[in-house]
Amino acid sequence: MIAEADQTSHAGGQPGVVRRVAVLTHTGRDEAIKAALRLINGLWADGIVCVLPTADIANLGLKAGQPGIEVLPEADPVVGLGGTAVGIELIVVLGGDGTILRGAEWVMAADIPLLGVNLGHVGFLAEAESSEIDLIVETVVNRSYRVEERSTIDVRILRGEHQLWSSFAINEVTIEKAARERVLELMVEIDGRPLSRWSCDGVLVSTPTGSTAYAFSAGGPVIWPGVDAMQVVPLSAHALFARPMVLSPKSRVLIEMLPGMAPEAVVWCDGRRSTILRQGMRVEVVQGKHRLRLARLSEAPFTDRLVHKFGLRVEGWRGAAQLRHEAARAAALRDGTPADGSGPATDRGDA
Repeated sequence: MIAEADQTSHAGGQPGVVRRVAVLTHTGRDEAIKAALRLINGLWADGIVCVLPTADIANLGLKAGQPGIEVLPEADPVVGLGGTAVGIELIVVLGGDGTILRGAEWVMAADIPLLGVNLGHVGFLAEAESSEIDLIVETVVNRSYRVEERSTIDVRILRGEHQLWSSFAINEVTIEKAARERVLELMVEIDGRPLSRWSCDGVLVSTPTGSTAYAFSAGGPVIWPGVDAMQVVPLSAHALFARPMVLSPKSRVLIEMLPGMAPEAVVWCDGRRSTILRQGMRVEVVQGKHRLRLARLSEAPFTDRLVHKFGLRVEGWRGAAQLRHEAARAAALRDGTPADGSGPATDRGDA
């Protein structure tokens, strides 16, 4: 139950000004629902109104119009919330990276920061875990979070100079074969000059944010978020030169589908928006005109995030073996047995 609060004075705000925070939840998960309700109640206790999609309000067992709850306007599939998001200072998204990408689509063009709460597996886009709801409430109330900007990419499908389709991506755009048994023939051009023709399963172009997603699985490098760049990664290319490449943020990537075994391919943006690519069409990728603004709770460097999210053993396999050996020696000294476990450690002396 959402508690009543005085809307005329709020922590971190001006008297008489009602603060609003959007909340987007993966309502198919019980953990997310519990975390969302705790977040909403915590924010409303300090007079902050939570704005939710109509479906989320129902799925959380709330009612539109009750104290502390407002309906989030429908988002346009191309420009997100845009001008309809006036008065919303932040969006908090509870879910995995898929849900966070959905929230990012809504607020990117509206220039609203996004705070991701991880309820998935790795969750590179998330800043906090569901167990940290009280800290999130405190941070939002006090506006003590910092905002980090991430580059995006804009995508166009062209036939000649005529634009057939356009979209954007936060992680990556991929050109993938539509039929498993048919390889694609793709010509890759960078900055107006041809680079290489690849017979392949596809090609992806990613942002630094996306370098830990599909691009990482395909063998691309991890790019620190502070590096302003794009990367091109071929997917299972049958070619002598088929290496991941890191490009200037000002680069223009053009990928043309040539006549070959496959009559068509599929273009995916973040695995969420897609269209068909046919022979003679080209995919143009440039740095996006909008930037994603991510709210951060701490100043922890990306190195720490990388180690934590991937569960990296910073000591490496040799260091891990050394630690095991040292632990065995310590146990032997403590128990009076040799480290190899062959029997009691006794001073046999001379026969």
